[in-house]
Amino acid sequence: MKAPWRVLLLAWMVSAIATLGALFIGEVMLMTPCTLCWYQRILMFPMAIILGMGSFSDDRRSAVYAMPFAVVGSGFAAYHCLLVANLVPKTWVPCSAGISCANQELAILGGVQIPWLSLSAFLTILVLLIHYLKKSSK
Repeated sequence: MKAPWRVLLLAWMVSAIATLGALFIGEVMLMTPCTLCWYQRILMFPMAIILGMGSFSDDRRSAVYAMPFAVVGSGFAAYHCLLVANLVPKTWVPCSAGISCANQELAILGGVQIPWLSLSAFLTILVLLIHYLKKSSK
């Protein structure tokens, strides 16, 4: 892409789609999020606003501000994926009451579970932000 702001726009689109998907699952499908899903929402929702404002004004600082959200969100999503795949002991589950983080019942797009979609969204945004920051520094 010749114009670096298009990369930032693409990162915003990924965060907006992830945000709308999370809102759809919670508000329309009435599925209560688990503790780890709440943390991932807390990190994804601000990126939709920050990257939206930054992509429409071509503000490089928005990528810098969104980067910590993408890094920490990737960590939470990766831990959630390991938990769902039974690669983390069940004693390390952060939720003690309510919806269990280890039991993911919802799978879309042919069996892909929500934590894997979340991890792919955070990592995609992270890669796009790194690419944008490299291209816009010249």
